[in-house]
Amino acid sequence: MTVLEYILGSLLLLVAIVLIVLVMAQKSRENGLSGAIAGGGASDTFFGKHKGRTVEAKMATATKWLGVIFFVLAFAATLLMLFF
Repeated sequence: MTVLEYILGSLLLLVAIVLIVLVMAQKSRENGLSGAIAGGGASDTFFGKHKGRTVEAKMATATKWLGVIFFVLAFAATLLMLFF
């Protein structure tokens, strides 16, 4: 194995672990039937208006970006294995 494979592998492992921790730390969005009936006006609250500034929103954004980074690293590692 080359040095580049070790670097890509360790970065892929690190991103995977951080991604798992972020997903496990987020709150569940499942409200069930009672949340679908009674929770319609959430955008009128303070947290609805400032949704992008909360910790949960920042964690969701970080999860999306880490998912993209994970995909790119996995794709690069696959291409590296195929062509070298």
